[in-house]
Amino acid sequence: MKNCVIASTSTIHGSQPLTYLFDTLEELYKECNEILFIPYARPGGISHDEYTIGINNIFKKIGKKTLSVHMFEDTKASVKNAEGIYTGGGNTFLLVDQLYRHSLIPTLKEAIDNGTPYLGTSAGSNICGLTMQTTNDMPIVHPQSLTTLGIVPFNINPHYLDPDPKSTHKGETRETRIKEFHNLNSPPVIGLREGSWLRLKEDDILLEGNLNARIFIKNKEPYEISPNTSLKDLN
Repeated sequence: MKNCVIASTSTIHGSQPLTYLFDTLEELYKECNEILFIPYARPGGISHDEYTIGINNIFKKIGKKTLSVHMFEDTKASVKNAEGIYTGGGNTFLLVDQLYRHSLIPTLKEAIDNGTPYLGTSAGSNICGLTMQTTNDMPIVHPQSLTTLGIVPFNINPHYLDPDPKSTHKGETRETRIKEFHNLNSPPVIGLREGSWLRLKEDDILLEGNLNARIFIKNKEPYEISPNTSLKDLN
């Protein structure tokens, strides 16, 4: 039985990283003393060590210790033995590339499927979908595959932004990009706005937070869902 929080972002405007999720994380990790951190996405190109130190300082505030997967010689064993797991944000291409290089995709999926508490933010939430093809990131590396964990039966677009009618920007909107995805691919996509997350528990998938999410299904008009809506049948 999966036990996951899949969040659009680690940080919302006006708050410190993860603080808006603290109540949820205390519940998610209530039986964990130590969290295994996966830093491979490396936001802004920071080092694994620097990223881990910052995350450890945050988790201390809820009484948890973090160790990074890069500290272990046997990375597969570290995932298998983890009390809880957190995959942070950054570049999804880099994250997926490293997960494949360390042969961690099946190991991570198995741990999550078996109930290891999992938090993903941004890139760490992107990999919970069927593929990473709806990421917003630049392809700075070439992963072995774009197939990801398939923890949920759809794709995710974190940091989803609505079109701004007052903007003078003439580039493609997120909605346009997702429609381009659906020209060639069939999985549904959920646009997760900042401050929203999916809660996987007791065989259900619920939208949580204060904002609606936008649902994209191939050959159908996009539509909105409200918080506490179940997504378990979205496929």
